[in-house]
Amino acid sequence: MTGVHTRKTLAIGALTLLLAACGGQEAGPKPQGGGQTASTDVLGIKLDALTADQCYRSPTSQVPRGCAKYITELGSTVGTVRAAGLVGYADDLSKGIDAYRASNCESVSTPGNPCSQTLSDIAATLTRIKQKVDQWTSGR
Repeated sequence: MTGVHTRKTLAIGALTLLLAACGGQEAGPKPQGGGQTASTDVLGIKLDALTADQCYRSPTSQVPRGCAKYITELGSTVGTVRAAGLVGYADDLSKGIDAYRASNCESVSTPGNPCSQTLSDIAATLTRIKQKVDQWTSGR
């Protein structure tokens, strides 16, 4: 039994080393160019999806805990907003997300409380970001 255990342990160790050795290799060439245009295109797509969410469309009537996934998605969008050069907007969005989390809104089960106001503030910030990005993308 000890021999089987030892062989299994060695096999797992060898596999781990093999995978670690392969981890530093890139899958292919890095994309070139794009910059601001690619960033705003990606941001535009993200904003279209986020502004279709009910937590954006009617924030005051939503149960705040039902918007936790939406907030998580917004959190992953802050960096894209910042990369597009909208640093002030990114900061405002981040502050709204932080306020939602600091107030434990992910556990609030009734609308119409301070968390609903936070969701409204986030929606207003998202509207401003979308308007700016829409100006950029329509101006091409």
